[in-house]
Amino acid sequence: MNTYDALAEDYHLIFEDWHASMTRQAAAIAGLLGGDPAQRVLDCACGIGTQSLGLSRLGFDVLGTDVSAGAVTRAAREAEALGVPARFRVADMRRLDAIPESGFDAVIAMDNSLPHLETSDDLRTAAAQMRGKLRDGGRLLVSTRDYDEMVRTRPAVLGPAFYRDGDLRRIVHFVLDWEDERQYRFHIHLARETGQGWEARHYAGSYRAILREELACVFGSSGFSDLRWMMPGASGYYQPVLTGVAARL
Repeated sequence: MNTYDALAEDYHLIFEDWHASMTRQAAAIAGLLGGDPAQRVLDCACGIGTQSLGLSRLGFDVLGTDVSAGAVTRAAREAEALGVPARFRVADMRRLDAIPESGFDAVIAMDNSLPHLETSDDLRTAAAQMRGKLRDGGRLLVSTRDYDEMVRTRPAVLGPAFYRDGDLRRIVHFVLDWEDERQYRFHIHLARETGQGWEARHYAGSYRAILREELACVFGSSGFSDLRWMMPGASGYYQPVLTGVAARL
């Protein structure tokens, strides 16, 4: 079981209000896609559906894929509960050729998903697979943490954040253990008040910090053009976003 299989049922607790965040993120992504919901979108790192579900509610035709079967199961359940037509399937972003659909208008990989890939070869493979699923002229959107800044400052903790679920309190924070200049282990600590007291949960995994120029170069050599980074103040999305266009093959 990978980290996100274990985390799937608790992932929404990372957000103050998951549904509100879903709505905000979808609005920002829709704007970056030109605002026209008559588009087929492949969300190749869908997790529990944070972006896929929000875009589907706006009218986009969304297929969400993720390597975590647990996350995909949760996303499909949430789609049914919300009454939206987003579809979900288990697939590794390095093997998107395993799914039959292609010719998408947009491919997205948001919320710092690409840095889970452990090597530059993995990253190049994923970029090529994403290009292979787009029509010529289709759009690319990927987001990461601001690793240009994080590599410089090497933060040890993100948060804590203090939330309320009605009368009950919730605390979320992240601990980062840097193994070298680029690799780090992340630890998600959730403390949640229940009617019987407090319960604590812990999840851990690995990231590789990818600098903006490095990521743009990878996609530039994988069939994308017009690549540019947009910071949150310009994009409306909470992380830096790399945008691009699928060049004619």
